[in-house]
Amino acid sequence: MAAPPPTPGLARPRAAAAPADTGAGDRDDVLRAMAGALAGPGLVVVHGPPGCGRTRLLERLARASKRPVHAGGGLAMLSGAPALALERATRARMPADDLPLLAEAVYSRTRGGLLVIDDLQWCDAATLAVLPILAERLPVACALRTPNRIGEDALARLLADATVIAVPDLTDAEAARLVAEAAPALPPARAAALTVRAGGNPLALTALAKRAAHLDAAHTEADMDLETPGDPAAAAAAAIADLPRSGRTALAALGLLGRPAHPTLLGDGAAVLLEAGLAVAEGAHLRAASPWMAEVAAGILDHDARLSMHGHLAEATTGVESARHAHAAGLADRALHTALAAAEGTSPQARAEALLLAADLDPVHAVDAARAALEAGRTRAALAVLDRAEPGPEAALARAWALLALGESAQARAALEGAPDGPEADQLRLLSAPPAEREALADTIRAAHPDLAHAGLAAALAGDDPDALALAEALARDAGDPTTAFWCAWSRVIALADAARLVEAEAVAHEAADRAGAAGAYSWQTRFLAAAAWCLVLSGTGLDNVIAAAQSLADHALPAVADTLIDASIALAEADTGALGAARARLARLKDAPAALDGLVAWLEHETAWLDGQPGPEAPEAQPGLVGGLAHITGRWIAYDTGTEPVTADLAPWPVPVASTLSAWDKAAPGPFAQAATAWDGLAAREQVRCLLALAAHAGEAKAAVAALEAAERIADEHGLIVLAGRARRGLRKHDVRRDRRSARGGGGLTDRESEVLRHVAAGHPSRRIAEILGITAETVETHIRSGMRKLGAKTRTEAAVLLTAAEGGEA
Repeated sequence: MAAPPPTPGLARPRAAAAPADTGAGDRDDVLRAMAGALAGPGLVVVHGPPGCGRTRLLERLARASKRPVHAGGGLAMLSGAPALALERATRARMPADDLPLLAEAVYSRTRGGLLVIDDLQWCDAATLAVLPILAERLPVACALRTPNRIGEDALARLLADATVIAVPDLTDAEAARLVAEAAPALPPARAAALTVRAGGNPLALTALAKRAAHLDAAHTEADMDLETPGDPAAAAAAAIADLPRSGRTALAALGLLGRPAHPTLLGDGAAVLLEAGLAVAEGAHLRAASPWMAEVAAGILDHDARLSMHGHLAEATTGVESARHAHAAGLADRALHTALAAAEGTSPQARAEALLLAADLDPVHAVDAARAALEAGRTRAALAVLDRAEPGPEAALARAWALLALGESAQARAALEGAPDGPEADQLRLLSAPPAEREALADTIRAAHPDLAHAGLAAALAGDDPDALALAEALARDAGDPTTAFWCAWSRVIALADAARLVEAEAVAHEAADRAGAAGAYSWQTRFLAAAAWCLVLSGTGLDNVIAAAQSLADHALPAVADTLIDASIALAEADTGALGAARARLARLKDAPAALDGLVAWLEHETAWLDGQPGPEAPEAQPGLVGGLAHITGRWIAYDTGTEPVTADLAPWPVPVASTLSAWDKAAPGPFAQAATAWDGLAAREQVRCLLALAAHAGEAKAAVAALEAAERIADEHGLIVLAGRARRGLRKHDVRRDRRSARGGGGLTDRESEVLRHVAAGHPSRRIAEILGITAETVETHIRSGMRKLGAKTRTEAAVLLTAAEGGEA
């Protein structure tokens, strides 16, 4: 069996986390180095040749860990299965086609624990790519066999920030203990000779020791050639050669299967392997004690024997696995028939796997395979298999869907040039059309399809009507089209929010998030949770809780839309609750936001600057909808405070509260501002407060101004709107109405620990992160926060942090 090329990139241990010679010393030293590097988040990769003891080190690390351990690993025969190692570790299906979503899904199930991944050389590309992302938030320990066939670029990315530790050769003491366990009766001289021949490889040493223990006394030292250090694979092959034929056959079968097998599949050799310690029981199945030994057994088969064994396994297995073995045995017709049969009546993932194999055997199945891959979320696999398809209308539709899923709208439109006319093509044309062309195209499509019997087309034509979108979502679910259903729900949330129906939008978002979570659609789930958080922040409801929940979600690797919405939610909540520096710093980091959210980010920058008393130029050109209206309202405040002329709000129709507020600014009279405040009541507390502040500013009588300011102060205090409450109190002081806030302005009475905890709150850290930083429990953190709030007279944790910061700034 030819050896694979050497693996590049493994000579670069991370200098900051491991000594230059991390492979030196005994295995206890290596274990301590691994544990030290994983005291916090990080990635440790132990590597070495077959049988060197990588798995044993991971097992010892897992046993010594005080964290929950989530262990998985790659399997040789299933090396192409997406995220299989992570699914084995989490015991859940993983969304391998979306890297940020995959990271979020794994982290949500392993947070606070230790992730252990064995046999990286058999892991798929998604697993290799996501491990460094996960290592930014949790400890990850991995084992990698060298040499291996991982690509140089992929390996470099994996190891870029990892602590790379070479598994050292066995010390004399370790080797002696290992030989004593494997062959207690072996004389010390022979044990020492075996250690030399094993080359410091534990598996080779175990194999040689067991072989030596069973050698006939007539065998001489010369027969064993103990003076010449042997290659571990050669030592293993020699040990395998000494097995009975049934044992060799059973071990080779395990090597070709790449997974545990039932003893009945292995025949009489199962008992032989158990007795020799080359297989261990795993429930009702047997697995190879060392996959490497099983691979060696399969590798030493000659060509004809290998084909014969694949043929036997094709008969003994079912479904896609049987088809793969038939393919490997050269039985193409049987493999194709089996793959097509396996695609019937199964899960989307299994159907995609079967049809992709069928397409490899006969390109006539390429379009069906692409459709199945799209349903399973394997967009790039769909595009790859379509490259083998004959050009035609159905291939054009499948390619357009795949390109649209990747966000390549222009390419999707180009692909549709060869598509047939019909509801699906019209749906795709509408979804991929430029925004300026959609309304005219929608009218044309409605005329061509008056009955709208196609659920996907009905959803695409629903536009921004919440009721129509709700109906289209129900139709899509009934039609078994979850992707269309989620798009309808998302469009409905956006439409409700744009209409300033924030309470409804938040409820719809949470309902949709629950459905997405139940379906395993974690990318959609995070998107809906982010939208719900944004609606709550806009309404000014529970800002302190919103910050904590959003911070927790922000710790995940999120798709771009969800990531931007969460950061925007936290920034606005921080700004409203007084942490203006943190809010402006967060917004400064919001780069490359999705184009659809550019207007939202631009408004937030101007809103935060205005709250901070540093208003910039006129707010950016507004867009339709709630955020566009809020941008105009902020522009009116900036113009009022700076004595400049505002930009006219000529976009219509605005949501009713927005239109009422802008009309009040145009009239500059107290009555319209009172009506606008009423319009925002129960909808958005922050905008209700701003209308009351404007009412006070335009009131003709001091009594009316004081009443408006007191109402604004009360609502702002109830909702934790610290900055707006401060503006109301400044207005009251101009009318000689003062509040005694001395108890809330001093930091006196706080313990050092309370002050330290509140400084971390001011930095935007949630309780669990503060607990990790300070080495205390989250419950203790909450106790210190509550005590600090009581001493400072603060209603929220964020207010307490702001008051402490202000007090310490004054002392400086």
